[in-house]
Amino acid sequence: MRSFVSRDGLEIAYDEWAATAPGPPVVLHHGFGVDAHLGWVVTGVVDALTNAGRHVVAINVRGSGASAKPHDPGSYGEYTLAGDVSSLFDALGGDEFDLVGFSHGAIVSLIAATQEPRVRRLVVGGVGAGAVELGVEESRVVPRYMVDALIPDDPAELTSPAEIGFRALVDVAQSDRLALTALARSRHDRPIPLHRITAPTLVIAGNRDRLTRGADALRAAIHGATVQMLDTDHIRATTTPEFASATIDFLTG
Repeated sequence: MRSFVSRDGLEIAYDEWAATAPGPPVVLHHGFGVDAHLGWVVTGVVDALTNAGRHVVAINVRGSGASAKPHDPGSYGEYTLAGDVSSLFDALGGDEFDLVGFSHGAIVSLIAATQEPRVRRLVVGGVGAGAVELGVEESRVVPRYMVDALIPDDPAELTSPAEIGFRALVDVAQSDRLALTALARSRHDRPIPLHRITAPTLVIAGNRDRLTRGADALRAAIHGATVQMLDTDHIRATTTPEFASATIDFLTG
């Protein structure tokens, strides 16, 4: 486990594999409620990338993993998290990075790519038209259960299957519920200037993932972007071998 200090003085942790592998590092940005281990190691994505000969780095977003977990919503927001991506690039050194983000991590990665010329190639999954129209995951279909599941101290108080399932995921990750609540309350709702992205971009969408509806609209908003459809839903997307293989093929193409 390594770490760097963010622009606002917080310690942000990251994991690194195959650091001596040639070529630009692949930086992985996980989604809401999990950490780098659950988001990328358990799913097999890290192994697939390192087996393909890539240097891999997975950031633990502030509020998750071994990173700082402030409880003030002012310490979060997607643009702040995108700044952490740039600070990670600074800590790693080098002029080029491939960036892969999923779900909420895809939103942060899209924002980072509008600001960061060091992004060589970009892969985003688990997002669709909502990223174009609202600058977030598809909020018209994302229920409030993600926040509601964090409220009670005793998860036995939850009754909704969706809340119970999400809370179980959060508890397995040993996430700080107050930090996640602060992150959720800081989420922005304005369009992202996607036209500023110059890196070749791949949008990975699941045909049973409601959060990726309108993936073609996201593709059209980014110059030269392409879409790869997978037979999956949102929860299982990164666990499918096709997610890793599509990412590897695109990054090495």
